[in-house]
Amino acid sequence: MSAVDFSAFVDELAALSGAAILPFFRSSLSAMDKSNGGVFDPVTEADRASEAVMRSRIKTTFPDHGIIGEEFGSEKPDAEFVWVLDPIDGTKAFISGLPLWGTLIGLTRNGHPAFGMMNQPYTKERFFGDGGAATLRTPAGDRPLKTRACASLAEATLSCTSTTMFNAKELKSFQKVEKAARLTRFGYDCYAFCMVAAGFIDLVIESNLKPYDIVALIPIIEGAGGIVTTWDGGSPVNGGAIIAAGDKRIHAAAMELLNA
Repeated sequence: MSAVDFSAFVDELAALSGAAILPFFRSSLSAMDKSNGGVFDPVTEADRASEAVMRSRIKTTFPDHGIIGEEFGSEKPDAEFVWVLDPIDGTKAFISGLPLWGTLIGLTRNGHPAFGMMNQPYTKERFFGDGGAATLRTPAGDRPLKTRACASLAEATLSCTSTTMFNAKELKSFQKVEKAARLTRFGYDCYAFCMVAAGFIDLVIESNLKPYDIVALIPIIEGAGGIVTTWDGGSPVNGGAIIAAGDKRIHAAAMELLNA
């Protein structure tokens, strides 16, 4: 069975999770801090409700599949097919009333990203891909996603959610790329990665990511013609320090600075 066979099911998960989340957006919900005294890491009722409804449907429909989720942990992580879920990527934006968040629904097969979707139910946008192609679906219809050409960092738009994710050494490395880039924008979480696929941002550099932060985004960016790796050029599937680029030339240039 190919990942393409799951596309209708992913749409169903997106609809269910969106219905669970939207009643909480721009409401008076409260957020708990998961950081145990570190950098503020909020979680809300919306996060839990979204992941719970997706996990329930996956278990009912595909009982042999594994699940890795931000809020409720891992089940059967060594299964052939594993769903990797982030119910609200960008919870800080969510609790601030900003629509710069999304639900990440990823699927791996034998440990390799096979299909991914970023669903933004408030703006009614779904970004999805299978590594070979990527698409944006809106109420106006579908259109293919394609990264843009960018020959040098001097022409590049760079994004990072927050520099607080970096340790001291990583921050110095990031600042080398920031200095070389034409423009840097902060605060977009999963949306920045999707804008790489859409051809509006050239480079995203982040660190300390978990699998559920990145797995769903890999097939979208690669399907649009981009590249996603760790800072040392390895597989991004387990998270860590991640670099995503729309053009292999600036990916190479950024990696050289990051590892100098």
